[in-house]
Amino acid sequence: MVAATPVLGEQRVILQNISWQCFEYLLQELGENRAARLAYDRGVLEIMSPFMPHEHVKRLIERFVDTLCDDLDLPIRSAGSLTCKRKDLERGIEPDSGFYIQTEPLIRHLEHIDLAQDPPPDLMLEVDFSSSSLNKEPIYLALGVPEVWRYAKGELTIKQLRQRRYVQLDHSPTFANLPLTEIPQFLSQSTQIGERAVVRACRAWVQDRLQEQSPKH
Repeated sequence: MVAATPVLGEQRVILQNISWQCFEYLLQELGENRAARLAYDRGVLEIMSPFMPHEHVKRLIERFVDTLCDDLDLPIRSAGSLTCKRKDLERGIEPDSGFYIQTEPLIRHLEHIDLAQDPPPDLMLEVDFSSSSLNKEPIYLALGVPEVWRYAKGELTIKQLRQRRYVQLDHSPTFANLPLTEIPQFLSQSTQIGERAVVRACRAWVQDRLQEQSPKH
């Protein structure tokens, strides 16, 4: 029997004893043009339906990542909520957003990603306004995602994959070791001054931090 467990807060449903075939069937039936995001870990399926504050935070962080890549002259290909799955591992996830940065040249020409032969996104973002019942870190670990950002309870947690485990950092190795855990201060300002002003403020902050890091002559 399949048991559904409601999670308080954001709209999440946890389903137990779901086969891989059922997971893939749901992906096919739901299609790509949907708000709901799925995560699957060896028989446990989470279906999450985001609400407006969730999407607002996700969108702002995406714009911050674009800003960082612009200022640091890094390549980027946004993967959005790309379905990342491995049948052999019986794990799959649709992050709030994913980005190819270091490996962007390897997948630049691809229209479809197959994690059996292609790399996963270099950076995945998870926004959580609830206490999710499904721990997604083992999924990221199994898929070999190099860096994971998780925004929850007004804080941004940055984790990097090192020697088959995730290590929490106060900076991002991808982005010149900038102290990106300070990003939430910009998110909280967005409801007062608007998104465009916040993105400009973030860009100025990045440029100031980079100038501080540059060698003094």
